[in-house]
Amino acid sequence: MELIKLIWDFRGPNASNIAEHHAKHLNEYIQSEKIPNSTTGTEAHSEMYHSAFMITERSRMQELRERLKPHRGQVYSES
Repeated sequence: MELIKLIWDFRGPNASNIAEHHAKHLNEYIQSEKIPNSTTGTEAHSEMYHSAFMITERSRMQELRERLKPHRGQVYSES
């Protein structure tokens, strides 16, 4: 199963809080839509740049891109 990582970027003094809040909504979306093999989280790139992400199956990429409008994405590998 190939996984992808959909990413939403946030910049500015409130970027950390916004990314955490966005990840919470992504997790709620996963639960409400019953999307298997998916997880969410946040990453800190700097003090003023954070991102929220969703890792899910590549087969869901097109549907999720249209519905959730991520800023970018990449193939995900656990290594």
